Amino acid sequence: MITFDDILKSSYVEKFSSFSFLDAFIALLAAFLLGLFIHAIYKRTFSGVMYSKAFNTSLVLLTMLTTFIILAVTSNVVLSLGMVGALSIVRFRTAIKDPLDLVFLFWAIGCGIVLGAGMLPLALVGSLLIGLVLLGFVRQRDGDLPYVLILSLDGETAEVQSLSYLKKHFAKLQVKSKTVTSGHLELIYELRLKDNDTSFINELQGISGVVNATLVSYNGEYAA
Repeated sequence: MITFDDILKSSYVEKFSSFSFLDAFIALLAAFLLGLFIHAIYKRTFSGVMYSKAFNTSLVLLTMLTTFIILAVTSNVVLSLGMVGALSIVRFRTAIKDPLDLVFLFWAIGCGIVLGAGMLPLALVGSLLIGLVLLGFVRQRDGDLPYVLILSLDGETAEVQSLSYLKKHFAKLQVKSKTVTSGHLELIYELRLKDNDTSFINELQGISGVVNATLVSYNGEYAA
């Protein structure tokens, strides 16, 4: 026979009483702070077409949300199995074009998992090392920036003169494409600039036969 005491012995109440608000607060606060660190690194290292503030903000929230889920999952094995089943039916249709964006997503999720599991030192050390590696690659990239030069020329003489000028000023020069239409030429070169010095474009424009000279920042398949 069920007594009044049996009714009060609810498993939900027992779980609520055993839940540590302090531990959850510390984990979520650490997730927020590490999310801000990821946010800052992403903003500093971004080199795509257009910077997305919404995507960067979502990295902070994703870190906290993953921590929130892992805190619940680690407290109950049955709940963890149910959570895996629920997440398995989720479909993400947003295309991730830049491979580095995918790295930041995994970074945010990884931090959330580690923090939710209570391994705060691992999350701090791992995030610090990942951030330093990313910043190191950015500094290396900034020293030698890739660009695409588009030249519209009239006649072969202009082509020879412009190519001779470019070879004198750039050690690395590669022809990407060449289009000829009724004596009009369009050449696309890949070159690398140091210190963002673009003054050579003005001198190129002064060469006889150069109709138009356009310089575009280039990063893999993304123009910036």
